[in-house]
Amino acid sequence: MAQQPRYGTHLALIVLCFLLAFPALYALQVATLDLAAAFAAPPRLFPPGSDLPSNVQTLFDNQHFGALYVNTLVVALVVMVAKTVFSMLAGLAFVYYRFPGKGILFFAILLTLLMPTEIILLPLFRLVSTLEWGNNYPYLALTMPFLASAVGMFLFRQHFMNIPRELAEAAQIDGARPLRFMVSVLLPMSWNVIGAHAIIQFISMWNQYLWPLLLIQQPEEQMIQVGVRNAVISGTQTDFGLLMSAGIVASIPPLIVFVLLQKQFMSGFALTRDK
Repeated sequence: MAQQPRYGTHLALIVLCFLLAFPALYALQVATLDLAAAFAAPPRLFPPGSDLPSNVQTLFDNQHFGALYVNTLVVALVVMVAKTVFSMLAGLAFVYYRFPGKGILFFAILLTLLMPTEIILLPLFRLVSTLEWGNNYPYLALTMPFLASAVGMFLFRQHFMNIPRELAEAAQIDGARPLRFMVSVLLPMSWNVIGAHAIIQFISMWNQYLWPLLLIQQPEEQMIQVGVRNAVISGTQTDFGLLMSAGIVASIPPLIVFVLLQKQFMSGFALTRDK
């Protein structure tokens, strides 16, 4: 007997998806409005306005969004690549090397996950200020404190532990050095984990707000999320159309990265020994 279509379930899922997407859809609607229409009560839900191009143009002309895009993209890509490489090396060391205190060191690294970011901001700010990186080398100040990741190390360690150790023994018999083993054997088997880790780190760095706000003084050297905040306080009253346009423009690169790597992201946390 053929199974009857579950129209009620499908309808409920459609309604739920609409409710979840409504804030983003409303932000897109407000981004098309001018200042007067954005302040209208009740809020205008339909039809869309025609001010989205002018709002975006204002962001790039008056809020340095072009420079902020470049700055944030450089910082996010550098940290994403460096964290992935260092995390792979750390996972390799914790799985395939024996050295004194390995268990204690691994436990100490995991303890850093329990430490709120706010605790290290003040000493880190003092260190960077002493080195004068904030004024002279803003890219160093924005990237160097974030090049290591306890989450990435743990992720790659768990992944490498699921790979049969016979592969490492066979590579050692063939004379492959550890880095050669990582590049030739582990890397091809780790693209899903690499993709998942890359998405996490890219989005995390793209959304950085507090650290660049404390450190960077020049508006054109800031990060994109600080630029979104500056769009709120750019005038005597909040231009919600400009604000929503800033939020939409700032969310496009993470969305593109997620769409491109979503398959690796979904598969990166479901690896088993059988794979």
